[in-house]
Amino acid sequence: MMEDEELEFVEDLDAILHLTPEVQLAIEQVFPSQDPLDRSDFNAVEYINTLFPTEQSLANIDEVVNKIRLKIRRLDDNIRTVVRGQTNVGQDGRQALEEAQMAIQQLFGKIKDIKDKAEKSEQMVKEITRDIKQLDHAKRNLTTSITTLNHLHMLAGGVDSLEAMTRKRQYGEVANLLQGVVNVLEHFQKYMGIPQIRQLSERVKAAQSELGTQILADFDEAFPAQGSKRPGGPSIVLRDACLVASVLDPRIKQEIIKKFIRQHLSEYLVLFQENQDVAWLDKIDRRYAWIKRQLVDYEEKYGRMFPEEWCMTERIAVEFCHITRTELAKLMRARAREIEVKLLLFAIQRTTNFEGLLAKRFSGSTLSNGPGKRPETPLEPTNPFLEDESGEDNVSEKDEDLVRPKKPKTPENPFHGIVSKCFEPHLYVYIESQDKNLGELIDRFVADFRAQGPPKSGTEEGGAVLPSCADLFVYYKKCMVQCSQLSTGEPMIALTTIFQKYLREYAWKILSGNLPKTSSNSGGLTISSLLKEKEGSEVAKFTTEELCLICSILSTAEYCLATTQQLEEKLKEKVDKSLMERINLTGEMDTFSTVISNSIQLLVQDLDAACDPALTAMSKMPWQSVEHVGDQSPYVTSVIMHIKQNVPIIRDNLAATRKYFTQFCIKFINSFIPKFINHLFRCKPISMVGAEQLLLDTHSLKTVLLDLPSIGSQVLRKAPASYTKIVVKGMTRAEMILKVVMAPHEPSVVFVDNYIKLLADGNPETFQKILDMKGLKRSEQSSMLELFRQRLPTPPSGPDTGPTMSFSAPTPEQESSRIRKLEKLIKKRIQ
Repeated sequence: MMEDEELEFVEDLDAILHLTPEVQLAIEQVFPSQDPLDRSDFNAVEYINTLFPTEQSLANIDEVVNKIRLKIRRLDDNIRTVVRGQTNVGQDGRQALEEAQMAIQQLFGKIKDIKDKAEKSEQMVKEITRDIKQLDHAKRNLTTSITTLNHLHMLAGGVDSLEAMTRKRQYGEVANLLQGVVNVLEHFQKYMGIPQIRQLSERVKAAQSELGTQILADFDEAFPAQGSKRPGGPSIVLRDACLVASVLDPRIKQEIIKKFIRQHLSEYLVLFQENQDVAWLDKIDRRYAWIKRQLVDYEEKYGRMFPEEWCMTERIAVEFCHITRTELAKLMRARAREIEVKLLLFAIQRTTNFEGLLAKRFSGSTLSNGPGKRPETPLEPTNPFLEDESGEDNVSEKDEDLVRPKKPKTPENPFHGIVSKCFEPHLYVYIESQDKNLGELIDRFVADFRAQGPPKSGTEEGGAVLPSCADLFVYYKKCMVQCSQLSTGEPMIALTTIFQKYLREYAWKILSGNLPKTSSNSGGLTISSLLKEKEGSEVAKFTTEELCLICSILSTAEYCLATTQQLEEKLKEKVDKSLMERINLTGEMDTFSTVISNSIQLLVQDLDAACDPALTAMSKMPWQSVEHVGDQSPYVTSVIMHIKQNVPIIRDNLAATRKYFTQFCIKFINSFIPKFINHLFRCKPISMVGAEQLLLDTHSLKTVLLDLPSIGSQVLRKAPASYTKIVVKGMTRAEMILKVVMAPHEPSVVFVDNYIKLLADGNPETFQKILDMKGLKRSEQSSMLELFRQRLPTPPSGPDTGPTMSFSAPTPEQESSRIRKLEKLIKKRIQ
């Protein structure tokens, strides 16, 4: 029974003392302990087994029990002390809380007293200021009433005076009085419900209407629509009437201006009628001379009659421009067949000069009120393309002249196009003329090239940019500037099309058309057909002059490529923003890029073909009968000779375009090294000594190829890393092929594994070629090939692209004594 109660007590105790993992972790951090009894996962059975691992250890059970009872008593004492301490703390806390609550109550009482006093103070202030507010309201109402009565008195007197002055045509006094009456009337807008106020307002409106009608009648009488003679001079009455019109409805002012300008320009319409000889484009100067005289006459006679802010002189000039543009457009439509490019350009030049004169004389402030609004894309007077935009021929032919910094923009001309816009539909005449001129220019370039011949090698002209391309872009600059002054719309797009046409013509006729021709009908370079049969014979290859010409054409194409890109940018700056997307010279830039690629390919094919006889001679040598290793073979000397002949010439002529010389070097080795390896496979069978000689030759070629970019140069320059990487990779493969050939084929497994490690090539055809070079019989080759397929590494999962093997250098143990001997021989010869 006691045991059951103890078990129940233990279970209840466990339930009470079960803590969450967070609480348990916090306790462990605050009170770290290594005692197993303090662990959250304490297991009594395991603990007892630890204390009494064997039966013999039960002998000291009493001692262990006494220790645990002592520990329990200590824990009970500690718990009792803590509980008592917490009891005292609770009493202190309750006392502190009561004191805080009492303090808060006292604070609330003080705040309530302050609030009550503040309310009493506010009430006292209101009582004190009540009378003062009433006095303020009374004063404000009285002041408003007096002001309104004064305004009413002024309005009534002003209306009476206005009606009297209108009848007497006293416009000077009316001008001063009318504005004041209108201003005073604005104060009575909220009183229009009062009959007397409404009546005064209607009388003011009637007076304004009568003034407008009366002033228009006075101007009609002073400036009749019929009759060729004008009045003798301005009238003071009309001058004052203009001041009144400025205050009246704006339509009155506009009607006065319209009638006066129409009357002032009536003579112009008669003198320059369509059927008059003076109306045609060749006498366009007379139109502008006439308006200049009229403006001077106006300033002398009527300059003081109209208010300055009316800008009457500018309005007359603007109306003249509108009339002139309309008349010229109608005239040119009727006589379009008579328009020649010189006549058109003459008329445009005189017109743009006149528009420039207007810009110097007037501000253009009246253009926003009429049809002559400022163009959305006005003329940009400066252009950094080439050297300047003066239209002169003093443009440098150097690339740096194409990228000069932009000049600061001058103020825009608000009158640009106000008359010259009428010429835009006829600018096709100008475009056709430029088409013809550019065609003749290209033909002259072709003729000059034939007459002068290619650039002379060994001179400063060698490899230089052809001067004709600079002449072409100078002409392009002049055309672009001139056309942008005529129009920045569709004609600029048409001119761009002409530019594109002759950029392609230049690329085809001057550049591609003058590249040296090869013997291949397909366009490729096939010089091997011109070789002689015997070894060491000379090959038909490009002369020094032809190499110089190819380099010159390459440099010219690069110049044209860069300049065409800038031409596109400048055309986009000139043309209207809505048309920018239609300007695209990418096709022409691609054409020049093709010329560059073709030129590099010709240089590569020429040097490549020059080395072909030597490689053919290498493959025909009896490598099986070589008895000893000597100096490098004659075919290596031949290859080196051709490299030393061609590369310095090409490097010197491409000094200004170093990147394309690097491209030439890379393309050459990408062509030469695979061809060399291909001819290496044709050398069969090869003896051990023959392989050693070939390995020596290969190393000599590798050394020369690594030095190829700077060969024959007094200035030692390190080859580009990209180039060196290709040479090392390609020629190392050739060396590995020969090392495999030199290795004994017995035992077969060692030979196959050595091949796989050295060449990292899982192609059975390549392995077959190695076996042919060793001169093995077909029966031996079959077993070797079968073993090769078995020994290949397992390809990775994925597309069936063949085995992928990484290159690893052979270990010293795998090298034969003859290979080590050959390496020592090579090092000795290099030193």
